[in-house]
Amino acid sequence: MSHIGIQPVAVPKNVKVSVEGKNRVTVAGPLGSLTETFRPEVRIQLVDSQVKVERGGDSKLHRSLHGLTRAMIANMVVGVTQGYEKNLEIFGTGYRVQQTGANLTFQLGFSHPVVIQAPAGVKLAAVTANRVAVTGTDKQQVGETAARLRSIRPPDPYKGKGVRYAGETLKLKPGKAAARK
Repeated sequence: MSHIGIQPVAVPKNVKVSVEGKNRVTVAGPLGSLTETFRPEVRIQLVDSQVKVERGGDSKLHRSLHGLTRAMIANMVVGVTQGYEKNLEIFGTGYRVQQTGANLTFQLGFSHPVVIQAPAGVKLAAVTANRVAVTGTDKQQVGETAARLRSIRPPDPYKGKGVRYAGETLKLKPGKAAARK
């Protein structure tokens, strides 16, 4: 039995959950609304302000979908009540970010500035000239947007210059001078 899948998801009072059919879940709360369609191998039920997920069988696919579905519904509830945030830091001489309306303009050592538009449901904010905050209600979309921003200029393995997650530690490679010894 899945340790995660069997746990019911508690629904707070300010959140409304509706299950349409057997596998379409809509979660609405103070920060917005999220809708997701899940695989038909799992059954989703709303019982006494709790969401319960049951699997259709005991195969490997059913077991894996059991915990995944429950975790995704729990993430939806957290997203519409608290939201999610990822922070990025920019390291390097002359590397910076600037807020222009809802867009961000990055100067990352290229011959041109890189302008990024925020996808629907995600807010981008330049906290300082070298810090970016990505916020939203959908955990997957916030993480994917942060990963795309990091991929513009990933950290250099020799000097550490580039865009990285806040608190990310890098193991820098030794340069040519260290190899001569």
